Amino acid sequence: MARRFNHVAFVASPTAEAQSALALLKGRYPSVEPDDADVIVALGGDGLMLRTLHRFMGRSKPIYGMNKGTVGFLMNEFREDELFDRLEASERSVAHPLLMVAWDVRGTSHTARAINEVSMLRQTYQAAKLRVSIDNQVRLSELMSDGVLIATPAGSTAYNLSVDGPILPLNAPLLALTPISAFRPRHWRGALLPDYAKIQIEVMDPIERPVSAVADHTEFRDISRVHASMDRSIDLVMLHDPGHSLDERILREQFGY
Repeated sequence: MARRFNHVAFVASPTAEAQSALALLKGRYPSVEPDDADVIVALGGDGLMLRTLHRFMGRSKPIYGMNKGTVGFLMNEFREDELFDRLEASERSVAHPLLMVAWDVRGTSHTARAINEVSMLRQTYQAAKLRVSIDNQVRLSELMSDGVLIATPAGSTAYNLSVDGPILPLNAPLLALTPISAFRPRHWRGALLPDYAKIQIEVMDPIERPVSAVADHTEFRDISRVHASMDRSIDLVMLHDPGHSLDERILREQFGY
């Protein structure tokens, strides 16, 4: 019976532990360069998984991560045995990135995509003043806070969760709009938005209260406004061992284990 995956490429974070695992697997299994592979095996933590997904974004290469990092929420358990059997038995989790377009105070536009979240953050000791619109309708005329973020379901357990945002099931057609240390309105805890929503956030005083915009690890400073929406043209495919899919992990996270 034909296998789903025949050409494997390995990538690894620069840590000693990940590099040791890379040498072990390369010595045991045939591998090719990433451009020639039909599956990428990533050795590291969640940071490496995000970097690998960004690196191969738009190329439809599934990523199978094995944890040689710290948290490893997106990763499978590391084992050196039966790699091809694990790949064949793996289950797909498909996510879509957010497309962020940010304009700075000079009028220059910047574009980046985020797998976890788009965030806007104050650059100085002064709180940011933001106006939030959804589909061109103002929903929050003034948000005074350290910032705000827009999280995908895949990213809802990352920065979003640390600022008390909701955990979203991977297949939920939702985005989380979550304030970061909101001062006014004091009791606003954010909103759940349909994943087809077009989100516009305006910096009301970008000179005196400068704000940066960040898409995962890509940052732009001195921003005046941001538009964000889900980019359905791109599929991000992660592979997980049976019983350990991203859906299952997100569900477990909601029950604290």
